[in-house]
Amino acid sequence: MKANKPALWIPTLYLAEGIPYTAVMILSLIFYKVEGVSNTDIALYTGWFYLPWLIKPLWSPVVEMLRTSKFWIVVCQLLLGAALGSVGLALPFSNWLTYTIILFWLAAFMSATHDIAADGFYIEALDDKQQAAWVGVRSTFYKIAMMLCQGGLVILAGILEQKYNVNTAWTITFGILGAMMALFGIYHAFILPRTQKASEQKSRTDFLGSIVKQIKTFAQKDDILLVLGFLLIYRLGEAQLSKMALPFLMDSPENGGLNLSTEAVGTISGTFGLIAMTAGGILGGIAIAAKGLKKWLIPMILCLNIPDILYAVLAATQCADFWAVAATTCVEQFGYGFGFAAYSVFMLRVSKGGYSTSHYAICTAFMAAGMMLPGMASGWLQSQMGYTMFFVWVTVCAIPSVILALYAKRTRYLTDER
Repeated sequence: MKANKPALWIPTLYLAEGIPYTAVMILSLIFYKVEGVSNTDIALYTGWFYLPWLIKPLWSPVVEMLRTSKFWIVVCQLLLGAALGSVGLALPFSNWLTYTIILFWLAAFMSATHDIAADGFYIEALDDKQQAAWVGVRSTFYKIAMMLCQGGLVILAGILEQKYNVNTAWTITFGILGAMMALFGIYHAFILPRTQKASEQKSRTDFLGSIVKQIKTFAQKDDILLVLGFLLIYRLGEAQLSKMALPFLMDSPENGGLNLSTEAVGTISGTFGLIAMTAGGILGGIAIAAKGLKKWLIPMILCLNIPDILYAVLAATQCADFWAVAATTCVEQFGYGFGFAAYSVFMLRVSKGGYSTSHYAICTAFMAAGMMLPGMASGWLQSQMGYTMFFVWVTVCAIPSVILALYAKRTRYLTDER
């Protein structure tokens, strides 16, 4: 069934998809650092937030089987508004850390569920021609959502910190965030068109049998152990860097950090960094389309990891110059975007064949596991090594992925290229 005026809901739907994900994965890091939580605890607790995306392949059929995609979208957005808006309200309590972790975890689960429903709705509401026509808008507004949350809201929190105390600043920031998500939910309750489910409701037996068959066929793919190892290891260094880069920028000089303000971090990571990452991703896609993944796989892994050493330089020199930090962030984020293009295409190649959608979801689950497990340990590693040696270690973590890539290049997923 064709959607009625997709221009009215596609931009807002993907703003509402990108904002909570960024809040859970990035904003939480900055928030906990400002509130004085140790790097070890930040990495451990926020690492668990990946779990809903890890189990998403198992949860996705449940969402598809129960109620409509529109129902899940509206409910998730309203619940996200309540959960994220309540984070700041928990600060006056003595157990605020426990309460906020629970709220962030609930937000993570709702965000992962919303991803399933939003992407399903996009497929149900648009025909093939419309899907192709609007894919660029969808991607653009997701990136805008990241910039709005990681950049705009963090900058706002930094400005409010200078006017009020830290707790008040972040209570206001999360209140605004919660209100935005609630307004999205109310808006979409009225504006989203009614759709016909792409598939009929399945019985519980069919549902369980389908999941088993999807997993079984995925496990029977060629070189599956190599594939799984590659998916888990590819971002080994980045998984650790992503948890500690922002705390490093904000930490005190006594702890080896650069002592940048919240406002400066929001400007650097949420604007310059995201623009650089987007540019790297676009260029990476063009490069693979022109010469093939086999040619670009190793160079892209190196581009993903080698710029990490620049953080070690900043840590060793204690260089807190705004533009030097911004340049480092841009180079690292550009390399990340460029290198991640290879990972994305590899997952698509592995997922080809029967059950391609489900198999791609399984690949993304292993991608989440590859981020979750190293990320949880990164805070402890940093506290043992110090920032300089930690960033050196992160760069060295490229070696296992390069070794596995040399073997992956021999598989049919790359040898079948034109």
